[in-house]
Amino acid sequence: MNALGLFAILTTLSTLFSIVNHRTLRLPMTIGVLAISLAVSLAIMALEALFPSLDLHLVPRALLGAIDLPRTLLDGALSLLLFAGAMQVDLHHMLSRIISVTALAVLGTIFAVGLLAVSAWCVFPLVGAPVPFVWCVVLGAILAPTDPVSVVGMLRRLGLPAPLQAIFAGESLFNDGVGVVIFGVTIGLATGEVASVSTADIATDFLLQAVGGGLLGALTGWIALRLVRGVDDAHIALLATLALASGTFALANALHMSGPIAVVVAGMSLGTRHGHAAIQDHARTELLAFWSMVDEVLNAMLFLLIGFEILEITPRLSALLATLAVIPLSIAARGLSVLCATLPVYLRNRDRWRALAVLTWGGLRGGISVSLALGLPSGALRDTLLPVCYGIVVFTILVQGLTMERLVGRLYRPVPAGTDAA
Repeated sequence: MNALGLFAILTTLSTLFSIVNHRTLRLPMTIGVLAISLAVSLAIMALEALFPSLDLHLVPRALLGAIDLPRTLLDGALSLLLFAGAMQVDLHHMLSRIISVTALAVLGTIFAVGLLAVSAWCVFPLVGAPVPFVWCVVLGAILAPTDPVSVVGMLRRLGLPAPLQAIFAGESLFNDGVGVVIFGVTIGLATGEVASVSTADIATDFLLQAVGGGLLGALTGWIALRLVRGVDDAHIALLATLALASGTFALANALHMSGPIAVVVAGMSLGTRHGHAAIQDHARTELLAFWSMVDEVLNAMLFLLIGFEILEITPRLSALLATLAVIPLSIAARGLSVLCATLPVYLRNRDRWRALAVLTWGGLRGGISVSLALGLPSGALRDTLLPVCYGIVVFTILVQGLTMERLVGRLYRPVPAGTDAA
């Protein structure tokens, strides 16, 4: 099957599931698509168990194999999704909270990895699925970063104060790069490809990928703005942003820098003073409409694939018990990591415990976690860790994502005029 055929199947299924959701479930579109694709996958698994000769899984598994979600997302669609999300960030509010964003994206992710690793390592033997500690660290690296696709989509539906929205979105956009760096180091140790890694090696790798990626994104963003400055044509500006998103991501990967961080910084450059001066208002309106559409379409396809990926999981009682045990641990680890990363803020202002509750419950995981988990080497450990990762992703999207509006309504509505909530 060629690329056009795959695209046609994905768009057709996404459209059908979106229509079914709109007429029945009436959930947010991406969550509805995930729920329906998950239900279809479970129905296929149930029918196969009752009628083994049907082989109903052959078509969806062939589709998943042809698409190769880890490579498609991490090396392709992610650049467009992150760029679209970065364009929607309120740069003024994010820069005014840059210390909180940096602390959450870097320190918060590191804390979450450690807390998840230790807690999972203690719990796995209790459910009959012991996992070596280094693989528990790999699990932490997969699940620690929040997913920008899920978070930015959720923020559109909530009435959070603008500063807190900026912190939320900024953290989710940047912590993926940190999580991928940690994953790359720990998976090498776990598989034996790397004999040992020193603190200096980790620091050097982090500086190259994270800081280098950020500088590269700033440079490519500046170059793109210089090129389109004075060009009063919305179509040229659109082409420039497509080239900026894809080119920055590809160049960062070629230079062994963080593609996610680079493309996020490049996208945010459009919201700077120079960005507003370079792109005329009418062109900016068309750009925002285009990238909003790209975001919605790719989100629907991604959540469709996440729902079908359950077919890659081998049902096992120990894996189910491990998933049920790690879900509350992941929520607790998220809350403690946010608290530890931004502790000085909460010591100064106790009213900001509201923000802690929202940041904790709103720490959704998504396609990036699933893609990293699917990239684990085959074997017994993958059969244990993949269901845990998948279960937590689905739980955060369906349960936490759908209850966030109620939580925000209790904590932040109505917000008195002039209140600084984050």
